[in-house]
Amino acid sequence: MTKRFLQALQGETLNPPPMWLMRQAGRYLPEYREIRSQATNFLHFCYTPDLAVEVTLQPLRRYAFDAAILFSDILVIPDALGQKVEFVSGQGPQLEPIKNEAQLEATLDLSNLHQHLAPVYETVRRLSQEIPDTTALIGFAGAPWTVATYMVEGKGSKNYEDVRSVAYSDPAFFQRLIDMLVESTSMYLIEQVHRGAECLQVFDSWAGVLSEQQFYKWSIEPMARIVERVKAVHPNVPIIGFPRGAGPLYEAYIRETKVDGIGLDHTVPLEWARDVLQPLATVQGTLDNLLLVAGGEQMEREVARILEILGQGPFIFNLGHGIVPQTPPEHVERLCALVRGEA
Repeated sequence: MTKRFLQALQGETLNPPPMWLMRQAGRYLPEYREIRSQATNFLHFCYTPDLAVEVTLQPLRRYAFDAAILFSDILVIPDALGQKVEFVSGQGPQLEPIKNEAQLEATLDLSNLHQHLAPVYETVRRLSQEIPDTTALIGFAGAPWTVATYMVEGKGSKNYEDVRSVAYSDPAFFQRLIDMLVESTSMYLIEQVHRGAECLQVFDSWAGVLSEQQFYKWSIEPMARIVERVKAVHPNVPIIGFPRGAGPLYEAYIRETKVDGIGLDHTVPLEWARDVLQPLATVQGTLDNLLLVAGGEQMEREVARILEILGQGPFIFNLGHGIVPQTPPEHVERLCALVRGEA
């Protein structure tokens, strides 16, 4: 059976388009919060297949999305490489920062990667057997630049001044860090496909803070290498890139990385995406996640506009970023009805 989500990534135009939502498994669902309370911490949650499988399946039961995405976190890679990673309640991720070659040398090691990530691979294997026949399974990872921002800054940031400064002032160290992330991320994604993932998405959530030249160096080049490595082993697995905030550089990103699909944030002009990007790759997006919180007429008008403009070519309906915790589940239900023409 050909899955609609995968058909769209092969360049087919489908009406209605397939849909899934970033962070579709998350805190906006009461059943997710109930399962989350059973884990001692967030990494334990990600590394416990029973829990990770269950929360991946929860939104499928409610909304019958066309794709499920592995429940995990982009920071399992630095954790598997040996960096200390903690998720602190109310503060988010906290890492022991790596800011120079000596710290990298003393901390990071590729040799234990697959063993450390074995529980994630087991989650992928089980999901590939448990999701509905019509649903595609997406594996994922963070892009090297975005993961590096956390590894160098030691936490999330508003302006990424530390990591941008390090990338400028010590490019040799930063290149070594990116190279290690290209290798580890490629290994991780290849193994996810071995275990049953049918598509991969790479999240470059903080690509939009880079200057043009730095975007080419730290976002496009590493992603091109990852795509090349994964496709060398799994030539038919589609890969979606999501360089959030890339603006006009989305076009170069598609051309240089050779991704099959491109995730667009909500700031991208729809007609430009249709005319410039859609001939190059399947586009995915682009509803503002806060419109999903608001719901009502404004959301309905924007959904209709997105469908009208992007629905005439290869398209996957999604948000411009992940579902936020304050989203009412009934708004997601209404969104599904609108996209599917059932409203």
